[in-house]
Amino acid sequence: MKTLLRLLLKSQHQRNRSGPAQTEKGMTLVELLVGAIMAFLIITPMLGFVVDMLNTDRREQVKSNTEQDIQAAVDFISQDLSQAIYIYDNNPTTTSTTTTTPTGIPALLAGSFIPPPNATQTPILVFWKRQQIKNAVPVNATLTPKPSNCDPAALPGKTGECNDTYVLSLVAYYQFKDQENTWCQPSGGTCPTRIARYEIRDGVKNPSSADPANPYYTVDPKESAAPDQAFNTQFDISKPTEKVTMGADKFINPQVLVNYIDHSPGPTPIDIAECQKALGNPTDTTGVTPTAVPETTLRIPPAPPDTVNSFYACVDTSKNIARVTIRGNSLRRLQPNDAEFKTSRSAFFPTASVQVQGLGARGQ
Repeated sequence: MKTLLRLLLKSQHQRNRSGPAQTEKGMTLVELLVGAIMAFLIITPMLGFVVDMLNTDRREQVKSNTEQDIQAAVDFISQDLSQAIYIYDNNPTTTSTTTTTPTGIPALLAGSFIPPPNATQTPILVFWKRQQIKNAVPVNATLTPKPSNCDPAALPGKTGECNDTYVLSLVAYYQFKDQENTWCQPSGGTCPTRIARYEIRDGVKNPSSADPANPYYTVDPKESAAPDQAFNTQFDISKPTEKVTMGADKFINPQVLVNYIDHSPGPTPIDIAECQKALGNPTDTTGVTPTAVPETTLRIPPAPPDTVNSFYACVDTSKNIARVTIRGNSLRRLQPNDAEFKTSRSAFFPTASVQVQGLGARGQ
């Protein structure tokens, strides 16, 4: 019995010590190929989904940026217009001269305003306003002879004491069709337009001047003291269509207000009475019988045959009211070609409008 038990223990001990080692099996080439195919089938749609989400997010961001730009431009123009004392309409009888053609705003500014109206530069909104100049008129000409000597911190009756004053400014908003496209991305293709602003200003008049022909602080180095070179010192606000400016070669460069303004044919058909409706059907009461003011007088530029209505103004000069409409083009920020307006993708062309009545008054 002891011998049998000893043999069993011995055989079991040898089996545990010298048993064959178990081997691990790897993946075959077929299994690797199947796994790769399955991963491709799962990952590819996920990658496509991620790329589509990124493209959608970029399109929405571009649309949002364009909407904000257009709204900011409209808000800026609204604030500017609120100070207007005279807004030019497109009436050929009041904005034309015997030496210029065509009629309307381009005729008023042709040859005297810069840039001259042409196929790439179109004046849309032109008006006069009163601009405040702080600390510009010395109270005591003996103590403070020039505006550049003004010191807002001076005590009353002391050197440097000055009052605020107002000067006339002519403001013009142009639609530019630039030849260069450095600002227009992605590069290539046709760029949209941009809106730029010009302003020329009268100088601060010296109440102590003994020369009626030269009432300004002409020897003062202060920028706001002398009138801009383009300002016609013979201009009379009671005759706003005469002697408007001094010449195109005296203007400074414009300030760009906003880019990516659409310049493709807009929605059709165009409402040929849009401005009349928006302005409450204004009438001309200068004649014996009141007559409706025509749409071609109220709208700048006129509607048909001009179908590019991405930046235009409706102006009622008699009430000093203007309604401005701007349409942007966010699609051009995404692609250089095929970025014109179509009804099916109108979401890429945000539009904003504002109607403002100037609070200023001529002669005040």
